[in-house]
Amino acid sequence: MKNIWVPLSGQVAQQRKVETIANNVANANTVGFKKDQLVFKEHLTALTQGVEDIDIPRKEFSPADFYHTQGAENAMVAVDGSFTIHEQGQFIPTSNPLDIALKGDGFLEVLTPTGVRFTRKGNLSLSRDGELVTDQGFKVLSALEVPSEALREPAAINSFPKPEDRIVKVPTNSTLTVSLDGELLTKDGTIGKLSIVEFADKHALKKEGNSLFITPDEANIVRTDIKTTVNQGFLEGSNVNAIEEMSELIKAHRHFESIQKAINAYDSISGKAANEIGKF
Repeated sequence: MKNIWVPLSGQVAQQRKVETIANNVANANTVGFKKDQLVFKEHLTALTQGVEDIDIPRKEFSPADFYHTQGAENAMVAVDGSFTIHEQGQFIPTSNPLDIALKGDGFLEVLTPTGVRFTRKGNLSLSRDGELVTDQGFKVLSALEVPSEALREPAAINSFPKPEDRIVKVPTNSTLTVSLDGELLTKDGTIGKLSIVEFADKHALKKEGNSLFITPDEANIVRTDIKTTVNQGFLEGSNVNAIEEMSELIKAHRHFESIQKAINAYDSISGKAANEIGKF
């Protein structure tokens, strides 16, 4: 009964899909959350071994000769990977001057205990030291003040200011205003500019938790000609459509149950075969 591994592989894949959708639904109200989606692949023996154009047996025909599966009984389903959908979320007005929402493909650069990461979560606050931080306490970084030509030279990266030297600090008792291009203003003038970066390939980003992203290659970061705008007093909501996700969750559960019935049928056939053969 080796064919039982075919529906079993499909059931494992559906279980992964259920878990992914459930995580999307759980974060439907999480600020800046981007939903995930799975990609499946199927191994078909016919595609790897090929088939003959004319497959007629040169013998007396039997019923089995007219049912060619082309190796479909050995097909296996697997999760090929997951990817994040970076669609824009809706803006939620808060009137809080420390809340920002990004419109476009950009990300806010922040410093975490494990290094520099990127986020769309804009509910910021001030620490006791006057540093601008995220709701998780990660420090917001200012833009690199280097010529655009230097950003194109990989060898020049080592000469850039360290992330620890780019932490945004706001003077005490200052009212902060953020312009559309991320410039930070107080009554005493400009105090810096938010580091908003874009990516040559945003699908190369990997999630860390539900709000942080990491890029595998520094060359993927784009720091010039940024088209993303910063909107003060707003937050970007999750791009999860709860109704659509619940519909997909119901479909996935039904597929899972259908596959379970197929597995039960295989198990029943196997049991009957063992019992009947035993009688002989």
